[in-house]
Amino acid sequence: MFRFFGYIIAIGMAGLIAGLVGAMAYVGNNTQELPDYAVLEKYEPPVMTRIHASDGALMGEFATERRLYIPIQAVPDIVKAAFVSAEDKNFYRHKGLDPEGLARAVVNNIKNVGEGRRPEGASTITQQVAKNFLLNSDTTLQRKVKEAILAMRIEKAYSKDRILELYLNEIYLGQRSYGIAAAALTYFNKAVNELTLEEAAYLAALPKGPGNYDPFKYPEKAKARRDWVIGRMLANGYVTGQEAAAARAKPLGIKRRGADTYVFGAEFFTEEVRRQLIERYGSSALYQGGLSVRTTLNPQLQTMARRALHDGLIKFDQNRGWRGAYTHISPGQDWGEPLQALKPLADVPEWQLAVVLAVDTGSVKIGLRPERQTPNSFSRERKTGTIAAADMKWALRLVDKNRRSSMVKSPASVLKAGDVVFVEPKKGGNSAYLLRQPPEVQGSIVAMEPVTGRVLAMVGGVSYSQSEFNRATQAYRQPGSAFKPFVYAAALDNGYTPASVVLDGPVVIDQGPLGLWQPKNYGGTFAGPSTLRYGIEHSRNLMTVRLANDLGMPIVAEYAERFGIYGKMQPVLAMSLGAGETTVLRMVTAYSVIANGGRSITPSMIDRIQNRQGHTVYKHDRRVCTECNAQSWDNQSEPLLMDERDQVLDSMTAYQVTSMMQGVVQRGTAARLNYLGRPIAGKTGTTNDSKDAWFIGFTPDMVVGVFIGYDTPRSLGYGGTGSALAAPIFGEFMEHAMKGRPKAGFKVPAGMSQVAINRKTGMHAEPGDTNVIIEAFRPGTGPADEYEIIGGADAFVEGVKVPIISPQVRQTIEQGGSGLY
Repeated sequence: MFRFFGYIIAIGMAGLIAGLVGAMAYVGNNTQELPDYAVLEKYEPPVMTRIHASDGALMGEFATERRLYIPIQAVPDIVKAAFVSAEDKNFYRHKGLDPEGLARAVVNNIKNVGEGRRPEGASTITQQVAKNFLLNSDTTLQRKVKEAILAMRIEKAYSKDRILELYLNEIYLGQRSYGIAAAALTYFNKAVNELTLEEAAYLAALPKGPGNYDPFKYPEKAKARRDWVIGRMLANGYVTGQEAAAARAKPLGIKRRGADTYVFGAEFFTEEVRRQLIERYGSSALYQGGLSVRTTLNPQLQTMARRALHDGLIKFDQNRGWRGAYTHISPGQDWGEPLQALKPLADVPEWQLAVVLAVDTGSVKIGLRPERQTPNSFSRERKTGTIAAADMKWALRLVDKNRRSSMVKSPASVLKAGDVVFVEPKKGGNSAYLLRQPPEVQGSIVAMEPVTGRVLAMVGGVSYSQSEFNRATQAYRQPGSAFKPFVYAAALDNGYTPASVVLDGPVVIDQGPLGLWQPKNYGGTFAGPSTLRYGIEHSRNLMTVRLANDLGMPIVAEYAERFGIYGKMQPVLAMSLGAGETTVLRMVTAYSVIANGGRSITPSMIDRIQNRQGHTVYKHDRRVCTECNAQSWDNQSEPLLMDERDQVLDSMTAYQVTSMMQGVVQRGTAARLNYLGRPIAGKTGTTNDSKDAWFIGFTPDMVVGVFIGYDTPRSLGYGGTGSALAAPIFGEFMEHAMKGRPKAGFKVPAGMSQVAINRKTGMHAEPGDTNVIIEAFRPGTGPADEYEIIGGADAFVEGVKVPIISPQVRQTIEQGGSGLY
């Protein structure tokens, strides 16, 4: 019997060798059919782009093939040993083909005939490189011969290290991961140099069939294959028996990369960067080019901004009442199964989905969505909790589809068994939860460094997983009175002073085809003749209209365009009250120009970009400093960085506007922010019917803008003003962001004079005057010697055409902007 099988094996090998010789002779006579292996010299595989925060923390990854290229010098010996042992134990000895391995495969395959086993391969690592890079996966003899010839040629042209480097970076290892660097992150959330023996062995087990050894679907097969690789490493002398035994005793230890891999709450920021990269370099560079992008994002400030916006929107939404359950399921005997099929808000991890199990007058019993254990399975444990009636009082106000509300007395009138709701664990409460609902109202917040234009934080809505629309950059809304500082800046640049007096009284303007326009102040009151400072502090519409009319709307429009608020502004008086449409990012950028002393800036979310070779291809800060890299210091003067930015606003005007906006916080429409106890300037903004609420404020080193409104504009309701809604969000953010920072004041430009004036008349303060303020004046100006009022009854002459604009702007112009404040 043994001799019979010996004959069979001999005949098989002779046939195989004869076939190989014949095929090699055929291909050898047609070498022009072979691909040029020289392409391996310029190997640049698709590599994923990684986006990082300013501190280096990972924000996001974009790729068609999830791959990180790693040079062979950075691959630990234990990883090389694992793959060589698993795939090609004679790799360092053969010349491209392994006769010993080939013979062993032939013998084993003949032995396994009829047993249904998968044929054993004999391809070396070099042959796999030839196939993966230069050939296809056909199973023809001709392709195998080409592969063999190419393998021998590759061995002559390249070192073993180069061949192994190509192999380890190209192979597919499952879970959308290509190459060992990406796989190490995918399966163990580690860098390659951090892999242990057993982890390296598991990765080396995958090339033969990643799907067959999926640790989540087939954990036992995966461990068995890993242990086999460890055994090969022992047999080949790479590890000791003790090391092998210890490694085999350990579990697979798979650690999937979770949401905590990335900077928390930065989805809107990351998406905006992704769009900018595509616009700058194209999709191919983003998804295959291996860019390394360092952004301007400050993770700590981002978390603070997200929390402040969420708190403000949730508070507003809860004050409007309960709109109903997220959905309804039939609990049945196992309520966990239908509940786990529902999708939670991935970027609001503090909220969980829960099903109502029972309701009484004092509490609601809930069942929590089972925890996910692997990508394909959930925990069998069923956790429950309780919502106390006292913790859901806000939900006793019910809101129907027509937005009409009614009050009920018991949770039983709000929820019923089977209702699916969002809940949040109550602090300090054991199994106690708070009822939540995703707000209908939306908003955004942007924080910027005014000197550089670097965006430090940006949140574009309640939840990116719920809506990817970014309200900070994509929502064009009316800023209302948040635009007024630019009307005042234009006036101060053109001969007016903070002490100039404007009439705050009724106005009726003939707009020609548009009819009569009668703007109003918020509350319908009049203050009579008042200073510009008073007008901006208390957001007086009638004063702003009179000032804009006296100055000339073409000048106001030119300033709005100069600051980048609008691309092209219609020079009609209603626009002086913020009737145009712009974004939060544009407004924050414009305010930054005021905050930095009048220098133009370009908002930036990207500090620098490096290509796959590590060369910097983009820098936001392009200032040149030829002496910054001096080899030594010998008491020479410090190098100077030249500021080549345009001066778009006089620095003295910028300070005057800043000082006036400090008054908004100290005693004006944002006086609620006084508790922050530091120099802050800012301006509130609210539009017709309270459809948009704004607050933009700043310290010397940070500008923050907040917007609140529905995606489809509608009234925020009574009290839906920038002061009541947006300013508190700004306050919460700044309270945390400024903690521990010095309380620096705004710098007064050299040459300005500080003069005591009467707050009401704008003239020199008399001895004993109690209504006094210290006002800043540029050289050659000061309080008026004679009392003069701007904006008499006959000052208005305007006839304009209706421009092609959005319905919101058209409505504001036609109605006179009376609701802008």
